[in-house]
Amino acid sequence: IMVQKYGGTSVKGLERMRLVLARIQKAHQEGFKVVVALSAMSGETNKLLDLAKEFSSNPDPAELDVLVTTGEQVSVALFAMLCKDAGLRARSLLGFQIPITTNSNFCRARIMDIDTQRMRGLLEDYDVLVVAGFQGVDCQGRLTTLGRGGSDTTGVALAAALEAEVCEIYTDVNGVYTTDPNLCSNARKLDRISYDEMLEFSSMGAKVLQIRSAEFAKKDRKSTRLNSSH
Repeated sequence: IMVQKYGGTSVKGLERMRLVLARIQKAHQEGFKVVVALSAMSGETNKLLDLAKEFSSNPDPAELDVLVTTGEQVSVALFAMLCKDAGLRARSLLGFQIPITTNSNFCRARIMDIDTQRMRGLLEDYDVLVVAGFQGVDCQGRLTTLGRGGSDTTGVALAAALEAEVCEIYTDVNGVYTTDPNLCSNARKLDRISYDEMLEFSSMGAKVLQIRSAEFAKKDRKSTRLNSSH
């Protein structure tokens, strides 16, 4: 099993998604079953949040989660269609369908458990499972979200739960740098970084990997690779 996670810039439109598809096809040809976690298309979550503010001066957090989870739902449905047209046996899965169980801290929930039994069964019949990142469901059956960057956490948590051989996080930079390469031309790319160093980077504001995903990786000793999606 290989787990790949793609952020919003990687799935923003058909051409970007075709690049993702090419990587999925390559992994499948190498003999992997692929679980791919997707974010909403770049900018879509912000549009939904702005829409909520039009309707409510103080949006209810639980209803806000119902609203913003639709962004990932669009991404996974479209990408599953793309995979099927390319001849891959694929289907989409939302957080509650797995389920990815979280606490009830709406807008910034924490994953409590991932039931992998159904996913393992589906991997017998499908080449690719396209999972909505960033979302889960609480014990009351209410939709929840994991906070900004939560798709990173979804990807690493799925890899840990499924005991995946490989976990790859695709982002708009090609790895972890000593500082933001978009802001500093002297930034140096690190070949590898320890769990504790990555946790420190994330806690200090580095956007390349959400801190909770680094926590999952450390807990389960899951080796995580960061790759450029462009």
